[in-house]
Amino acid sequence: MPIFGDDGGRRAKEKQAKADGRLPPGQSLTVKWPVLHYGGVPHFDATKWDFKISGLVETALRLRWEEFRALPQVESTSDFHCVTRWSRLDNRWKGVRFTDVLERAKAKPEAEYALVLAEEGYTSNIPLKDLLRPDVLFAFEHDGEPLTAEHGGPLRLIVPHLYAWKSVKWVRGFMLLDHDRLGFWERNGYHAYGDPWKEQRYSGS
Repeated sequence: MPIFGDDGGRRAKEKQAKADGRLPPGQSLTVKWPVLHYGGVPHFDATKWDFKISGLVETALRLRWEEFRALPQVESTSDFHCVTRWSRLDNRWKGVRFTDVLERAKAKPEAEYALVLAEEGYTSNIPLKDLLRPDVLFAFEHDGEPLTAEHGGPLRLIVPHLYAWKSVKWVRGFMLLDHDRLGFWERNGYHAYGDPWKEQRYSGS
């Protein structure tokens, strides 16, 4: 439930967010960060963790945890919109840009889509052009603190302009393809793309 201390304060903040063009249709603001995911929270073991890039790339890569943490890091602030109709504004992330990771593998010209890979076989499909935006990153931190396991730590993909299920928790890599291959939620009734501004919540919407 959206909470700002009082309902009048919440309504005022929502009104301002809408006036600023920051709140997609059908969304309500929250200062909390609800926990939503399918299945359990996986255990993180830095000695066994790796990140794999495969598919239509010049060089397939496998990065261990310490190698991934050694990549150049940036900070970015963006809004976060969940398909379950809540939005959280001004999230501060710290991590590695998708483009900086991809540069190490180099996409082949025919690559147009990514299948993002996560723990326990979870996947999500995203057009490659959407991942090349400067605010798309693999995040280690949220609001100045290490990303907790329940929110996708140690590493979570952040794609601010799409619904939050595309911001894959417990991410472990990606595969580049020349065609769109639906991921877990997309095969189970969610929209293939997920634009909050068009309310693309479910297939057929």
